[in-house]
Amino acid sequence: MRRGAIILCGGRSSRMGLPKLALPFGPESMLGRIVRLAGEACESIVVAAAVEQELPPLPAGVLVARDARPQRGPLEGIAAALAALPDDVEAAFATGCDVPLLEPALVRRMFELLGEDAAAVPNSDGFLHPLAAVYRKSLVDVIEVLLATDRLRAADLFDVVATRRVEESELRDVDPQLDSLRNVNTPGEYVAALESAGYAAAPDVLAQLQV
Repeated sequence: MRRGAIILCGGRSSRMGLPKLALPFGPESMLGRIVRLAGEACESIVVAAAVEQELPPLPAGVLVARDARPQRGPLEGIAAALAALPDDVEAAFATGCDVPLLEPALVRRMFELLGEDAAAVPNSDGFLHPLAAVYRKSLVDVIEVLLATDRLRAADLFDVVATRRVEESELRDVDPQLDSLRNVNTPGEYVAALESAGYAAAPDVLAQLQV
C-alpha cells in the first residue's frame, strides 16, 4: 500500500498567540518538522490549509490542499487533502501541524492496523483521536455527504464507516508516551515539547508568546 500523510494547518492558534505552524522547533519550523517526520513513514504528503492561509516554504513534492469552505473543522481539510492525494495512494494518516513529537513508527503501526477497514483511529482514555487516524482515500464522497448535511465531527464519520478502534496497548511499544497524540496548543506546551526533544525556546520567541 502506498501511504499518504495529511497535515492539517487550518486552526487559528488563538491560545498560542502566534501561528503554530511557523514556530521554530530546533533547526526547523513546527510544520517543517512534522512534514519530515511524516515523510519517514509515508510516500506522499498533503498540507491542508485554510483558503488564504500563509504557509512557510515546503519541501519539493509536498502538495497543498485548500479548504473549499471556511471554518468547517478538520473533516473539511481531510476531504480536501484526500482528494488531492495521487491516485496510487490508498490511505492517509492525518495529523495536525502542532504535533512536533510525532513518531513515524506509530504512523506505520496505524497503517498496519487498518486492515480491511475504511478508517483506523486511536482510542485513548475513552477519547477518539481523529488527528492521529488513517483514512482511506475512497472516503472522500462519504465525508462530502456528511459536510453537506452539517455533520462536521469526525465521530460522525466513524459512526457510518467500518472503523478500527485502536487501543493504547497496541501503540505503546512504538510510542511509549503516545506523544503522537499530543498536540501543542499553549506556550507552556510548546516549551515542554521543545524540552522533550532536547531543545530550548528562543528568547525572542518566548517574548512574543509572553510565557
